[in-house]
Amino acid sequence: MPIALGGAAAACAVALVAYLLWPTWETGGASAPDKLPVSIGGTLFNLPVTAIRMKIQRHSGPQERIDLDFLYPSLEPPGAPKHVTADAVETTMQPIDRIFLSIAAHHDALAPEQRTATIYPRYLDQAATTLEDGLTMRMFRAETPYGSEDFYSAASPALTARCTRDGATPGMCLSERRVGSADLTFRFPRSWLSQWRDAAEAMDRLTAQLRGPKG
Repeated sequence: MPIALGGAAAACAVALVAYLLWPTWETGGASAPDKLPVSIGGTLFNLPVTAIRMKIQRHSGPQERIDLDFLYPSLEPPGAPKHVTADAVETTMQPIDRIFLSIAAHHDALAPEQRTATIYPRYLDQAATTLEDGLTMRMFRAETPYGSEDFYSAASPALTARCTRDGATPGMCLSERRVGSADLTFRFPRSWLSQWRDAAEAMDRLTAQLRGPKG
Protein backbone atom coordinates (compact mmCIF):
# COMPACT_ATOMS: atom_id res chain seq x y z
CA MET A 1 0.00 0.00 0.00
CA PRO A 2 2.76 2.57 0.81
CA ILE A 3 4.45 1.80 -2.48
CA ALA A 4 1.17 2.29 -4.41
CA LEU A 5 0.45 5.58 -2.64
CA GLY A 6 3.98 6.83 -3.33
CA GLY A 7 3.70 5.90 -7.00
CA ALA A 8 0.40 7.76 -7.33
CA ALA A 9 1.87 10.85 -5.67
CA ALA A 10 4.89 10.76 -7.97
CA ALA A 11 2.65 10.44 -11.04
CA CYS A 12 0.58 13.43 -9.92
CA ALA A 13 3.73 15.49 -9.40
CA VAL A 14 5.06 14.62 -12.86
CA ALA A 15 1.69 15.50 -14.42
CA LEU A 16 1.62 18.86 -12.64
CA VAL A 17 5.16 19.79 -13.75
CA ALA A 18 4.40 18.74 -17.33
CA TYR A 19 1.26 20.90 -17.36
CA LEU A 20 3.11 23.95 -16.03
CA LEU A 21 5.97 23.59 -18.52
CA TRP A 22 3.86 22.75 -21.59
CA PRO A 23 4.33 25.39 -24.35
CA THR A 24 1.41 27.81 -24.62
CA TRP A 25 2.26 29.53 -27.92
CA GLU A 26 0.12 29.05 -31.01
CA THR A 27 1.40 27.32 -34.12
CA GLY A 28 0.36 30.21 -36.40
CA GLY A 29 3.56 32.15 -35.71
CA ALA A 30 4.05 35.84 -35.02
CA SER A 31 2.08 38.26 -37.18
CA ALA A 32 3.97 40.42 -39.67
CA PRO A 33 4.44 44.12 -38.82
CA ASP A 34 2.03 46.64 -40.34
CA LYS A 35 4.84 49.08 -41.17
CA LEU A 36 8.49 48.77 -42.11
CA PRO A 37 11.30 51.24 -41.33
CA VAL A 38 13.03 51.86 -44.64
CA SER A 39 16.02 54.14 -45.27
CA ILE A 40 16.17 55.67 -48.75
CA GLY A 41 19.20 57.81 -49.49
CA GLY A 42 19.79 58.02 -45.74
CA THR A 43 16.29 59.39 -45.03
CA LEU A 44 14.03 57.22 -42.86
CA PHE A 45 10.44 56.39 -43.83
CA ASN A 46 7.83 54.22 -42.08
CA LEU A 47 6.00 52.44 -44.90
CA PRO A 48 2.81 50.33 -44.71
CA VAL A 49 3.69 46.83 -45.87
CA THR A 50 0.55 46.33 -47.96
CA ALA A 51 1.13 49.61 -49.81
CA ILE A 52 4.48 48.41 -51.21
CA ARG A 53 3.78 47.25 -54.74
CA MET A 54 6.71 44.83 -55.25
CA LYS A 55 7.27 41.90 -52.88
CA ILE A 56 11.03 42.15 -53.33
CA GLN A 57 10.90 45.61 -51.74
CA ARG A 58 8.99 44.46 -48.64
CA HIS A 59 11.87 44.46 -46.19
CA SER A 60 13.31 46.93 -43.71
CA GLY A 61 16.68 48.62 -43.98
CA PRO A 62 18.39 50.68 -46.72
CA GLN A 63 16.87 50.65 -50.21
CA GLU A 64 17.62 52.61 -53.36
CA ARG A 65 13.98 52.96 -54.46
CA ILE A 66 10.56 51.80 -53.38
CA ASP A 67 7.15 51.93 -55.11
CA LEU A 68 3.81 52.29 -53.32
CA ASP A 69 0.15 53.00 -53.96
CA PHE A 70 -2.71 54.21 -51.75
CA LEU A 71 -6.46 54.34 -52.16
CA TYR A 72 -7.84 57.80 -52.85
CA PRO A 73 -9.20 59.78 -51.09
CA SER A 74 -8.87 57.63 -47.94
CA LEU A 75 -5.06 57.19 -48.41
CA GLU A 76 -5.36 53.70 -46.93
CA PRO A 77 -3.13 50.89 -48.27
CA PRO A 78 -4.99 48.91 -50.95
CA GLY A 79 -6.56 45.53 -50.28
CA ALA A 80 -6.61 42.51 -52.56
CA PRO A 81 -6.86 43.43 -56.28
CA LYS A 82 -10.22 43.13 -57.96
CA HIS A 83 -10.34 40.51 -60.69
CA VAL A 84 -11.88 41.14 -64.11
CA THR A 85 -13.02 38.19 -66.23
CA ALA A 86 -11.45 37.54 -69.61
CA ASP A 87 -14.77 38.34 -71.31
CA ALA A 88 -14.97 41.77 -69.69
CA VAL A 89 -11.32 42.83 -69.72
CA GLU A 90 -11.59 44.62 -73.09
CA THR A 91 -14.86 46.38 -72.33
CA THR A 92 -14.39 47.22 -68.66
CA MET A 93 -12.49 50.46 -68.02
CA GLN A 94 -11.65 50.39 -64.35
CA PRO A 95 -11.51 53.88 -62.81
CA ILE A 96 -8.20 54.77 -61.20
CA ASP A 97 -8.98 55.03 -57.51
CA ARG A 98 -5.48 55.29 -56.13
CA ILE A 99 -2.46 57.56 -55.98
CA PHE A 100 0.93 56.09 -56.88
CA LEU A 101 4.17 57.06 -55.16
CA SER A 102 7.82 56.29 -55.89
CA ILE A 103 10.54 57.21 -53.39
CA ALA A 104 14.14 57.17 -54.64
CA ALA A 105 17.52 58.44 -53.49
CA HIS A 106 18.30 61.61 -55.47
CA HIS A 107 22.14 61.41 -55.39
CA ASP A 108 22.46 65.22 -55.60
CA ALA A 109 20.42 65.46 -58.82
CA LEU A 110 18.66 68.73 -59.60
CA ALA A 111 15.90 69.29 -57.05
CA PRO A 112 12.28 69.26 -58.31
CA GLU A 113 11.86 72.91 -57.22
CA GLN A 114 14.92 73.95 -59.23
CA ARG A 115 13.71 72.02 -62.27
CA THR A 116 10.37 73.79 -62.08
CA ALA A 117 12.02 77.21 -61.78
CA THR A 118 14.87 76.87 -64.29
CA ILE A 119 14.24 74.03 -66.75
CA TYR A 120 10.51 73.95 -67.50
CA PRO A 121 10.16 77.68 -68.34
CA ARG A 122 12.41 77.17 -71.37
CA TYR A 123 9.83 74.84 -72.93
CA LEU A 124 6.55 76.46 -71.91
CA ASP A 125 4.29 78.68 -73.99
CA GLN A 126 4.20 82.25 -72.72
CA ALA A 127 0.42 82.28 -72.49
CA ALA A 128 -1.03 80.97 -69.25
CA THR A 129 -4.61 79.94 -68.55
CA THR A 130 -5.96 80.63 -65.09
CA LEU A 131 -8.49 78.00 -64.16
CA GLU A 132 -11.04 78.28 -61.40
CA ASP A 133 -9.99 78.29 -57.76
CA GLY A 134 -6.45 79.56 -58.31
CA LEU A 135 -5.01 76.80 -60.52
CA THR A 136 -2.88 77.91 -63.50
CA MET A 137 -2.17 75.87 -66.64
CA ARG A 138 0.51 76.43 -69.29
CA MET A 139 1.11 74.24 -72.34
CA PHE A 140 4.52 72.90 -73.27
CA ARG A 141 5.50 73.80 -76.83
CA ALA A 142 4.99 70.97 -79.33
CA GLU A 143 8.65 70.77 -80.44
CA THR A 144 9.96 70.32 -76.88
CA PRO A 145 10.65 67.08 -74.95
CA TYR A 146 7.41 67.70 -73.05
CA GLY A 147 5.34 68.52 -76.12
CA SER A 148 2.42 66.25 -75.21
CA GLU A 149 2.08 67.61 -71.67
CA ASP A 150 0.73 70.62 -69.77
CA PHE A 151 2.11 72.25 -66.64
CA TYR A 152 -0.17 73.05 -63.70
CA SER A 153 0.74 75.17 -60.69
CA ALA A 154 -0.91 76.76 -57.67
CA ALA A 155 0.36 78.68 -54.68
CA SER A 156 -1.87 77.66 -51.75
CA PRO A 157 -1.81 74.78 -51.16
CA ALA A 158 1.39 74.47 -53.17
CA LEU A 159 1.08 72.29 -56.27
CA THR A 160 3.19 71.74 -59.37
CA ALA A 161 2.42 68.94 -61.81
CA ARG A 162 3.22 67.84 -65.35
CA CYS A 163 0.22 66.15 -66.93
CA THR A 164 -0.21 64.19 -70.14
CA ARG A 165 -3.33 64.95 -72.16
CA ASP A 166 -6.33 62.66 -72.42
CA GLY A 167 -6.23 60.34 -75.41
CA ALA A 168 -6.67 56.60 -75.87
CA THR A 169 -5.89 56.41 -72.17
CA PRO A 170 -6.73 58.97 -69.48
CA GLY A 171 -4.14 61.68 -68.87
CA MET A 172 -1.88 61.25 -65.85
CA CYS A 173 -0.08 63.83 -63.70
CA LEU A 174 3.36 63.69 -62.13
CA SER A 175 4.22 65.81 -59.10
CA GLU A 176 7.62 65.73 -57.37
CA ARG A 177 9.04 66.94 -54.08
CA ARG A 178 12.26 66.42 -52.11
CA VAL A 179 12.42 65.12 -48.54
CA GLY A 180 15.89 64.88 -47.07
CA SER A 181 18.02 62.71 -49.35
CA ALA A 182 15.04 61.26 -51.26
CA ASP A 183 12.76 62.45 -54.05
CA LEU A 184 9.05 61.62 -53.87
CA THR A 185 7.23 61.26 -57.20
CA PHE A 186 3.42 61.17 -57.05
CA ARG A 187 1.29 60.01 -60.01
CA PHE A 188 -2.46 60.51 -60.25
CA PRO A 189 -5.18 60.96 -62.91
CA ARG A 190 -5.40 64.37 -64.58
CA SER A 191 -9.16 64.36 -63.94
CA TRP A 192 -8.47 64.86 -60.22
CA LEU A 193 -7.35 68.42 -60.97
CA SER A 194 -11.03 69.41 -61.03
CA GLN A 195 -10.61 69.11 -57.24
CA TRP A 196 -6.94 70.04 -57.19
CA ARG A 197 -6.90 71.24 -53.59
CA ASP A 198 -7.92 67.79 -52.39
CA ALA A 199 -5.15 66.17 -54.45
CA ALA A 200 -2.52 68.63 -53.19
CA GLU A 201 -3.53 68.15 -49.57
CA ALA A 202 -3.52 64.35 -50.01
CA MET A 203 0.11 64.47 -51.17
CA ASP A 204 1.01 66.68 -48.19
CA ARG A 205 -0.66 64.23 -45.77
CA LEU A 206 1.04 61.20 -47.30
CA THR A 207 4.44 62.90 -47.10
CA ALA A 208 3.91 63.64 -43.40
CA GLN A 209 2.52 60.16 -42.61
CA LEU A 210 5.37 58.25 -44.24
CA ARG A 211 8.21 60.31 -42.87
CA GLY A 212 10.07 58.56 -40.07
CA PRO A 213 11.35 60.19 -36.88
CA LYS A 214 13.54 63.17 -37.62
CA GLY A 215 16.97 63.16 -36.06
